[in-house]
Amino acid sequence: MSETLRAAATLANPVIPGFHPDPSVCRVGDDYYLVCSSFEYFPAIPVFHSRDLVHWTQLGNALDRPSQLGLTAATLSSGGIYAPTLRHHDGRFWLIVTNVTEGGGNVLFTATDPAGPWSDPVRLPGVPGIDPDLAWDENGTCWCTSAGGGQVRIDPYTGETLGPPRKVWAGTSGALAPEAPHLYRIGAYWYLLIAEGGTERGHSVSIARGRTPDGPFEPCPDNPVLTHRGTHHPVQNTGHADLVQAPDGSWWMVLLGVRPRGGTPGWHVLGRETFLAPVKWVDDWPVVDEVPSVLPVPAWPLVPGPAEEVRDDFDLSELRPRWISVRDRPAEYCTTKERSGHLTLRARGDSLDEPDVVLVGRRQEHLACRVRALIDPAEGRGGLAVRLDEEHHYEIEAAEGEVRVLSRVGPLRTVVGSRSVPTGPVVLRLQISDAPDKGPRTGPDILTLGVEEPDGTFTPLGELDGRYLSTEVAGGFTGRVIGLYAAAGTVHFDWFDYEPLVP
Repeated sequence: MSETLRAAATLANPVIPGFHPDPSVCRVGDDYYLVCSSFEYFPAIPVFHSRDLVHWTQLGNALDRPSQLGLTAATLSSGGIYAPTLRHHDGRFWLIVTNVTEGGGNVLFTATDPAGPWSDPVRLPGVPGIDPDLAWDENGTCWCTSAGGGQVRIDPYTGETLGPPRKVWAGTSGALAPEAPHLYRIGAYWYLLIAEGGTERGHSVSIARGRTPDGPFEPCPDNPVLTHRGTHHPVQNTGHADLVQAPDGSWWMVLLGVRPRGGTPGWHVLGRETFLAPVKWVDDWPVVDEVPSVLPVPAWPLVPGPAEEVRDDFDLSELRPRWISVRDRPAEYCTTKERSGHLTLRARGDSLDEPDVVLVGRRQEHLACRVRALIDPAEGRGGLAVRLDEEHHYEIEAAEGEVRVLSRVGPLRTVVGSRSVPTGPVVLRLQISDAPDKGPRTGPDILTLGVEEPDGTFTPLGELDGRYLSTEVAGGFTGRVIGLYAAAGTVHFDWFDYEPLVP
């Protein structure tokens, strides 16, 4: 690969932008595989592949059948699927995760191909806590370590626990929320990597080591080994990390972080994203200086994946892996087979406020973007939406002869603007751009929603402050999802464009 390509802006962090938190990674030969949390969205647990740790392509979603997760209308926003761990052992991929849903708990899935299919769940009733991890020792014993649940040996094929759980390390004295444990054998030691400080501005990564997988564990004298708390670094909330070694012997850390923008206190809108950082070893301890905004060029060749298409014409029999829905996606409410080259959505509720909303969306991955969709509302009402949860969303909605912009912020639902349009299909448009400078009160961005005229000109119908679709306002663990929805009857979408305006 040319030096020009090696120095290109594609080496900017995050390596997987947008709402892709809690990354877990493993390497098999020259290939890397990575998974993330998905919370209340279906299909769940996106699975990525890379040859260079920098460029990632989504292979699919591990949990793509209702029998694997069973998220119901009772699943709260930011509930559902938490903190998967992905490992490869004995020719098989192992995925262990917490389903924070009634009747869920810790569950384990396997596959011979990370692209799927993945098995139905093996339930782990004897594994308490959240954020479970898997590690195998030289005798083939499988150790499961979880946050709040301690450590226990398990039979990963049956889910049976082999003895009671026991506490192994509580983390740094007094630190908030020790979680996200990962256990590794590296050289002469077993290392236990955890997150601490909560997943907000105090987030951090700490580590301890011992001679056996069950300890006792000696904490690193320089804990936390990574944190950006109390700094002006553009990447904040750094934590929930996993380690991986490259074929050349170098070590790397994948972790979550956010990019707050605007004034005080700063708002992040894309959710927690996946970042990459180089790791050095000093005196048998990992050293991570900081999460770089621009990654150092790896020693190995860069292998970019295929460029993502701007437009989806819905010309496949199944939706592409990047499309997600809220809790489920029954075929009778969502299909590309009813009208050729269209996505057809059929309403179950009457707005995005409903827990069973029919929405097909994708994660917002860029700080500025332009989104367009061609909708035929002749048989119903629906449109283009930006969703954080049921109580925080903006949308531009079309019915026969009318388009209107709606805003839901907490208990307030407002019609921001409307206009009449000719009957027939209409192009809806959303633009996300930097907010105007208002000093400390500057928000993260502005969302402008409107219609695109037949000549291509844009007629805005509403301009909304992006801070109200941020985690700092709404709470929770997710990020923005931009997509298409049906609020009444049946609506057909001919195409959907998502065009980044900045990296």
